[in-house]
Amino acid sequence: FMAMDAAEGDRWKADRLLAAAGFDFVTKRFKPDSIFASGSNMDVVELWFPRLSDEDQMLAVARFNEITSVQGSSMAVALPGIIESLRALHKRSFRLGVATNDSTSGAEKTLATLGVAQLFDAAYGYDAVANPKPAPDTIVAFCDLTGLKPSEIAMVGDNRHDLEMARAGGCGLAVGVLSGTGTRDSLSPMADVILDSVADLPDFLSARVSVPAG
Repeated sequence: FMAMDAAEGDRWKADRLLAAAGFDFVTKRFKPDSIFASGSNMDVVELWFPRLSDEDQMLAVARFNEITSVQGSSMAVALPGIIESLRALHKRSFRLGVATNDSTSGAEKTLATLGVAQLFDAAYGYDAVANPKPAPDTIVAFCDLTGLKPSEIAMVGDNRHDLEMARAGGCGLAVGVLSGTGTRDSLSPMADVILDSVADLPDFLSARVSVPAG
């Protein structure tokens, strides 16, 4: 949707924009650590429209935030086992948060669409902190909110920015998952462990962590 909007309906131009931002037309997936996989809408605007004035740049970002918030959340589908795993973690008193380089409103709407918003303490988009991933600002904000120490946090992500943030923020665990855009090769250098999916988290954490009820 963003590329077609940026290309004013020109499919050929839209495909070139998609390719530049990291979409692989052979695999039909986003390339690991590409702008589409791990960047923000500001990153996309700077790539696609490098000559915009500051004012027009902000207008373009606002437009893309609107598109990703509405279209992205309406099309959100949870991967197998994810919802059940989130509920299991919440029931065991894990404090859950989202750190994304999408917009905060988009993240919140996606959680609501999936019916899991009530399980999360907070969702932090790139526009909720001064410095988004891979900077540690979101870790700091989540610690301030929950009272947790960074060493008590497991950062789970499918790209290097997630794991780089975990390292920068001093997280106790940096967990890579293969259910997104990352690969074992791209995640291994930064991850403490790599799981096939977020759905594997409850079993993995139960073997490592004891969380008091309440």
